[in-house]
Amino acid sequence: MSSAEFPEAGTAAGAVRGRLEGGLAVFRGIPYAQPPVGAARFAAPRPAERWDGVREAFAFGPPPPQEPFGPEGAPGGPVPAGDDWLTVNVWTPEADPAARRPVMVWFYGGAYKFGSADDPAYDAGRLARDGELVVVTLNYRVGVEGFLRIEGAPANRGLLDQVAALEWVRENITAFGGDPDQVTVFGESAGAGSIAALMAMPSARGLFRRAIAQSVPGTYFSDGLAADIAEAVAGELGLRPTVADLSGVDPRKLPEASAALSARMREYVHRWGAVALTPTPYSPVVDGEVLPATPWEALADGAGRDVELIAGHNRDEYRLFVLLGGLLGRVDEGLASKALGMFGPAADAERAYRAAFPDASAEYLFELVQSDWLFRMPSLHLADAQVTGGGRAHLYELTWPAPANGGLLRACHGLDVPLTFGVYGGLGAMLIGPEPTPETETLSAHIRAAWTAFARTGDPGWPGYDTENRLVRLLDVEPTVAAYPEEASRRLWERHTFAALPLTTR
Repeated sequence: MSSAEFPEAGTAAGAVRGRLEGGLAVFRGIPYAQPPVGAARFAAPRPAERWDGVREAFAFGPPPPQEPFGPEGAPGGPVPAGDDWLTVNVWTPEADPAARRPVMVWFYGGAYKFGSADDPAYDAGRLARDGELVVVTLNYRVGVEGFLRIEGAPANRGLLDQVAALEWVRENITAFGGDPDQVTVFGESAGAGSIAALMAMPSARGLFRRAIAQSVPGTYFSDGLAADIAEAVAGELGLRPTVADLSGVDPRKLPEASAALSARMREYVHRWGAVALTPTPYSPVVDGEVLPATPWEALADGAGRDVELIAGHNRDEYRLFVLLGGLLGRVDEGLASKALGMFGPAADAERAYRAAFPDASAEYLFELVQSDWLFRMPSLHLADAQVTGGGRAHLYELTWPAPANGGLLRACHGLDVPLTFGVYGGLGAMLIGPEPTPETETLSAHIRAAWTAFARTGDPGWPGYDTENRLVRLLDVEPTVAAYPEEASRRLWERHTFAALPLTTR
């Protein structure tokens, strides 16, 4: 085989051989940890075992076990088989140890229960090529395997996988032309929530220099809530949420129990509160050990002051979920009132929202309060906490409306993903349309340039955020810098604390 067409790189576990694709050396499916099955089931990740010779790194590793579909979009094509769920993929201009290029590491979203790096939406070729840097994507455990609170197992195994992948990057990325001292993590939705958690985790300290958190979810569970949810998930199988009970169940069968619970979570609203009205029973657990505190508390105390941060959200985050829930055009005043009461920041939230938005329709209020609760205000508060703790932050809001279906979905959740990668299949096709417009390409090029410049220099091209001027980048075809535009929502939420969600008895 020609070394030009099939480049090779050495790792701590052995040599790998990739392929030349579009001027990039691309390596897929490199194990960063042992398969978490058998005796390793529900355990913290263990370093990958060594191999002899040169391992072909041509194909993505199999995705972690999960439910078959989610709002982040399902991977297309045949699903790779096997237990080697914990793998990384690398796109690099050249596998030259002397190159020392900045590195970007992507964490996928998917409500902490879906997602895998083989999704075509996460093809990093364009990002690596245009930014002339190294991009890494990876699989981490989701759902029951990664986030269920299981007795006898560490909490937040999905986050521990991410730490292990970042340790792999620190130890091996030089061989792929990357600089281990110039690592930027970036991710969207649950991926952004993971990044916020990593900034608060002692085990992740020093593994990355910069972070880009796109649409940070505000849901982190208390230990009590997580344990109660785990009992309900295991109960679907007539089992207890223990390693002894669950390790005997095929990893690919457990998502069925999770899906069965997801379909009737509303029955638990008296115990789980607003969580029971979301699409997922999973979130990072503030267990006091793996994750000692919520990201907002930790960052305000200075945990992230050595990490430069971009945080932001889309203007109309929840509109995608209104569509997926079949509620577009069907929200009445009763539904709006219930949402305002359940998701609003205070006991008088309905009155406060209606006073702040007197001309808003029932559907808009229903959508707005959930956009604020789930993504917009958590992202804003993360920037606030970072600055309060002595760190640096840049804030953005994506205001450009998704062009498909006449702009029906506006600047909804997930729209930033195809714009970040410049890849428009899957969810991107649903939001962008069958072909990207010139406006789409213009905005996508701007976002890629800003993200890669930040990874290279720490400067994305707009001023840092502070709590006095609150300057943000408004991402549109012609991006501008302005004071944070969602001032009415900001004021409604300014005294709210995004604490670990409790187990209630309502």
